[in-house]
Amino acid sequence: MKNILFLHDTNISLKRGAELTLTQLLAKGKALGFTSEVDLLLDLEQVKQKIQKADLVILSSTSRCKFEIQVLQYILQYKIAYVKIEFDYNFCIRRNILCTVDTGIKNCCNSEKFHLYRNIFANAKLNVFQSPKHYQDHYRFYGEAIVNGHIACPTVEVDKLQIQKKKKEEIPFFGELNYLKGGHAYVDYALAHPDKKFVVYGENKLQRTLPENIKFKAPVTNEEVLKILGQTKTIIIKPVWPEPSGRLAAEAFLSDCELITNDRVGTWSFDFYPNHKAKAIKEIGATISNLWTHFTALANTKKATNIPKFKRVLVRKNYGGLGDIFFTIPAVYKLKEVSESLTYALHPRLVHFFKTHLKEINVISENEVETSHYDKVIELGNYPKFSEVNHHLSYITSKKVKQHAIRHYIDGVSRLHPLISNENSRYPYFEKQTQTKNPYYTIHPGAGFLLKAWPASYFAQLVKLIHDYYPQLGIKIIKGPDDPDITPHLELKNYTLVDGDIDDVAQAVSGALFHVGNDAGITHLAAAFNIPIATIYGPTGPGSWGAFSDHTELIWGKRGNCNLKCNYNVIINCKDRVCLNKVSHQQMFYKVLKLLNKLKFKPTKYYFFNPEYTLTSIRNSYLFTGMENEYLVEFTDNESLEFFQENLKNKHIDISMLPVQFKEVFQGLVNLNLIEAIPEIAFPIKA
Repeated sequence: MKNILFLHDTNISLKRGAELTLTQLLAKGKALGFTSEVDLLLDLEQVKQKIQKADLVILSSTSRCKFEIQVLQYILQYKIAYVKIEFDYNFCIRRNILCTVDTGIKNCCNSEKFHLYRNIFANAKLNVFQSPKHYQDHYRFYGEAIVNGHIACPTVEVDKLQIQKKKKEEIPFFGELNYLKGGHAYVDYALAHPDKKFVVYGENKLQRTLPENIKFKAPVTNEEVLKILGQTKTIIIKPVWPEPSGRLAAEAFLSDCELITNDRVGTWSFDFYPNHKAKAIKEIGATISNLWTHFTALANTKKATNIPKFKRVLVRKNYGGLGDIFFTIPAVYKLKEVSESLTYALHPRLVHFFKTHLKEINVISENEVETSHYDKVIELGNYPKFSEVNHHLSYITSKKVKQHAIRHYIDGVSRLHPLISNENSRYPYFEKQTQTKNPYYTIHPGAGFLLKAWPASYFAQLVKLIHDYYPQLGIKIIKGPDDPDITPHLELKNYTLVDGDIDDVAQAVSGALFHVGNDAGITHLAAAFNIPIATIYGPTGPGSWGAFSDHTELIWGKRGNCNLKCNYNVIINCKDRVCLNKVSHQQMFYKVLKLLNKLKFKPTKYYFFNPEYTLTSIRNSYLFTGMENEYLVEFTDNESLEFFQENLKNKHIDISMLPVQFKEVFQGLVNLNLIEAIPEIAFPIKA
């Protein structure tokens, strides 16, 4: 006897649509001779044990489960055969994809959950959706990752319909009178028709005054709902959210109610609506039996599904700067894994470089493309998508999921094939040189859009400060044809100017100890080699476009200096650029120190004050004041106070004479990011 395990986060005694359907499925399974049970997801270890014993898992709603992420990960890891029955939009943290009908809703998804659900759908033996529209809504987000899709009709018990010839004028509403279920539309209709009577079988959840012609009654059973609908002439079903199916809507349709509705009801997307009621009754009546036909077949088979690879694939990127191209690399490698051959067409000046560094990927000039030679053409275009070119990918996650641009490119291509993993763990993307002697760092004062660049004189001051502490550390200054020239501001001469093509720049960057730069393509080139990066952002924020390396330190100069939301017009008309001009070279040097400490160099006896804080003396205390925090250090002994005051006179703190009684407080200052160790860079650097 096969053991079928249903996982659902709500007790099925609560007779809503999902729970009613599960009750029917359990009864049918028992009649067919299966051992079926529902686990309500209250104990993770118990759930794991039941999964191990099951022949098939029916994965229902889990969003209310406290350990949802863990149980979904376990199902994927254990590789149990499972069916995903989707009753809502559980990948969405709101469970209602309001973002598709309200453009004002952004960053509405939990990124971890969104990506996990993609893998749940991609690995299911069957994905059951509540209507054609419900399926299409999911396909918009996940594309071909929605494998083995099956659309189930509403599970209305058609033999229990109670249609009456004489209909009542009273207009019912079932369940909570709330915003999502269309409560406001119901109340507005009642206000517009004071001569009609309205009754709500549930509670009022609207924050508004209701007219006197709306009355409230206790919730009723589904059998009673069918009885009332059978006597109802008119019903209002105008949900705000995209209703996956709407069991009530189907029941009202089958009960011959006149419907005041909208296009957000999933049931209306079936071809039997609105003119083929007999067909609807036949198909709806067979829903439970049809689902068990699928369950039975899956419980008795162990065959793996063979999903073919793409054949000859062409990838293009006709929009974006150099940094954008580097952000696409993980996505391109993902495509390569599911393609027999993959070609990336790029600007002619980039071809040699990418041919050298991209592995097992053909690189050609975009001027040589003949699309007829390929079975599939993919245009990565721009993210977020705002132009129209042939084969342009849609980045459906661009305003829904708060994450790095790299992940959005991966999400874009993962919609094309179910076997594309949406994980991102590849470091580095390119092989870097091993630096064993004569260590140096690279610095790039330029940017493709120069209004994003930190002032050249500030870069020069930073170079001098680094040289003061690390005179043996070499400097390679990268200068493109249109980049600012910082060399007139430099007093030292022991630098190398790198002003060649991208291959020369890559040769320099890939062997650097670290890189300092703006929000620019060369910074992202360094990230492609996984070089530690210290970078500065001004008008553009680092969220989606931040340097992506194992070790990064950055300053976003808008914080505390400017509250404007920048777009192109704002940037080109900004006169003072405080987001960049207010960031000192001492602040950037502090970030360089933090970066070096991430590389596990041995600390010296010297420490550097965080220049983002100002110090104010208050009797025997000092107040550290930053943009977000204040810290008061009180001195209880003269020796510690004198030590601190003496070191304030210098550029750095010398802890060789640190009082024993002050060590714990001093370590606290380090932990609070008020001071940072100046590490010792060993020469030569060991591999």
